[in-house]
Amino acid sequence: MTKRFDTLTANDAIDLVVEPGQIHCLLGENGAGKSTLMNLIFGLLRPDEGQMIIDGEPVWFSNSGEAVRRGIGMVHQHFMLVPVFSVAENVVLGFEPTKSFDRLDYTKARDDIRRVSKEFGLEVDPDAIVEELPVGLQQRVEILKALDHEAELLILDEPTAVLTPQEIDALMAIMRSLADSGKSILFITHKLKEVKEVADVITVIRQGRVVGTAQPSDSEESLASLMVGREVILTVDKSPREPGDDVLEIRDLVVRDDRGLPAVNGVSLEVRAGEILALAGVQGNGQTELVEALAGMRPVESGTIKLRGQDITNKSPRQILDAGLGHVPEDRQRNGLVLSMSVADNLVLNTPRRAPFASRGTRNLAAVRENADTVVKNFDIRATSIGEIVSSLSGGNQQKVIVARELSRPLSLFVASQPTRGLDVGSIEYVHKQIVRQRDEGIGVMIVSSELDEVLSLGDRIAVMHQGKITGVVDPGTSRESIGLLMAGVVEEAHA
Repeated sequence: MTKRFDTLTANDAIDLVVEPGQIHCLLGENGAGKSTLMNLIFGLLRPDEGQMIIDGEPVWFSNSGEAVRRGIGMVHQHFMLVPVFSVAENVVLGFEPTKSFDRLDYTKARDDIRRVSKEFGLEVDPDAIVEELPVGLQQRVEILKALDHEAELLILDEPTAVLTPQEIDALMAIMRSLADSGKSILFITHKLKEVKEVADVITVIRQGRVVGTAQPSDSEESLASLMVGREVILTVDKSPREPGDDVLEIRDLVVRDDRGLPAVNGVSLEVRAGEILALAGVQGNGQTELVEALAGMRPVESGTIKLRGQDITNKSPRQILDAGLGHVPEDRQRNGLVLSMSVADNLVLNTPRRAPFASRGTRNLAAVRENADTVVKNFDIRATSIGEIVSSLSGGNQQKVIVARELSRPLSLFVASQPTRGLDVGSIEYVHKQIVRQRDEGIGVMIVSSELDEVLSLGDRIAVMHQGKITGVVDPGTSRESIGLLMAGVVEEAHA
């Protein structure tokens, strides 16, 4: 299969064979072409060359409905569910069973869902409203949709991104059960531990091409090397911490989300100099709003935020940056960069009117260029020139621009939200080193991550957030199971 977008070849003559009863993992860096290939298989895109064969028969799909009718189901990373509909209504949406006078037959729909869920161990109440279900059960509904439409090939695109450890374990068991029943599964993930745990066969894609196959018994290091084309160090090299005084004090903080509902509900936390506090939790439990309040991007309703003893509650972003906060935002393209500007200009976004980059309202272009030359070299930013438009950089190099900008000035506190989201293992290695370096230089560091492996490897202390509250603060030696319970809001059991 080959697919081109103008001059970009996203998939270059890719061969892939999936057998019945097989969990086939597709592994590759961000931008390697995995999603494009899945969209070709599911009928969302048409290939420029090549063909797809199902059970010996060549097939072409002009839309996803044809793919579904041919036995292909896809569970997207971002669920395609109608929140206010019931489980049954979501499962049959677009394929509604009818009875006399073309009336919808929801009794049959409910019975079918109960039968399929029992057969594959996907117990869900057909009458439950989707928005009231935990994320793990919502994912089951997506899988039920595919199975109810008699899918023989199930595509799972980054299925564990929003799950707790316990929900991930349950999903792995469901995948194995489906494979044992003869279903075929195409599993897309960037988490090497999951690949090794559940895959039967591993195909690795790099820059739109298949670069090799691997076995689950292969080491994580060898899988990472195959993905990026060079040796990668996966472990975080970090000496024991020597924390100093508090640099950040948060007391009884209340922050509302865009709907006006309390997203942060009475949070109190401290970050000390020379330590990394890792904030863990399933996405959507108030972490985003907490960081935005710290950075002056969202108003605080009540409570206080102090940085080195200075009250920065509801101060402007400029005042907070001047007080010593470095901030890597969750959405790098929306809040961290001006995509139409050059690398050099993005590297001085936080100090555009300050000496030496400006004087009396006039920019010092020579100083901007000199700064960019130094920073690009020191932080290994891969760009054709410092004048290159930042939108043309890879995701990893865009993140490096933000990290380099924030760390190129004196800081008291460095806050990084989802610092490695969407990055390949090579860029992750780089960002982790920079975070640890700040800690070792005596700066307070706070990272917010939905990746539990990242939290455990970086954090000197781990705070867990659930529904806007801190459910516990634990050390990194705490078991994944206990942290998973805290992520689900089960406080007593997690501390038992």
